[in-house]
Amino acid sequence: WIGMGTMIGGEFANLAAYAYAPAIVITPLGASTIIFSALLASIFLGESMHLCGVFACVLTVCGSVVLVSYAPNEAPITSVEEIWQLATQPQFLAYVACVIVLSLLLIYRCAPRYGRTHLLVYVFICSLVGSLSVVSCKALGIAIKLTLRGSNQLLKRETFAFASGVLVCVIIQMNYLNKALDTFSTALVSSTYYVIFTTCTIAASMIMYKDWEASQAGTITIQILGFSTLV
Repeated sequence: WIGMGTMIGGEFANLAAYAYAPAIVITPLGASTIIFSALLASIFLGESMHLCGVFACVLTVCGSVVLVSYAPNEAPITSVEEIWQLATQPQFLAYVACVIVLSLLLIYRCAPRYGRTHLLVYVFICSLVGSLSVVSCKALGIAIKLTLRGSNQLLKRETFAFASGVLVCVIIQMNYLNKALDTFSTALVSSTYYVIFTTCTIAASMIMYKDWEASQAGTITIQILGFSTLV
């Protein structure tokens, strides 16, 4: 329960961060989770990390630093209705439909058969659903930020829709993440989940919030190189 409490606390911290910066900045900073998970797993669970794992963690951090250093500027948003328009654009609705179909396929067809033998089944479920939770968290965080600045957004139906999306996605995400951690090595789950989750999150954010729309080709290239290093 202490562990669950700290995970919830971390999600609230993420919620606050997403209100002030693009997802391509916030999500890669989760690289610290891999380092701390590996250290704590070694101390408390007796899991060992080889030199290759240490080198991989270093590469992950380096890739994250490059991504954060060349992150795009975020367009200002003044109301939750603007976010709702972004969420209901055809490109993002198509992404949501793909995520739902793939997640249901993995949950009901693949997880019962291969979940306990193939790590990627649980991790893909967490990552796909997690990408929706991140964009919803960002929307909810912006709504709270605008409310604190004097423009009340909390009683609008769009805010309730985003809050419901966050709740449903986080429950599914934590359920299958716990299943993965119960079945496989913590260091393996953390690193694999981080890469796939970051990939899905950046893709979702780029489609919905159009983070790359005002970026130059050189900046985008460096971001792609940084992300490749991370992967």
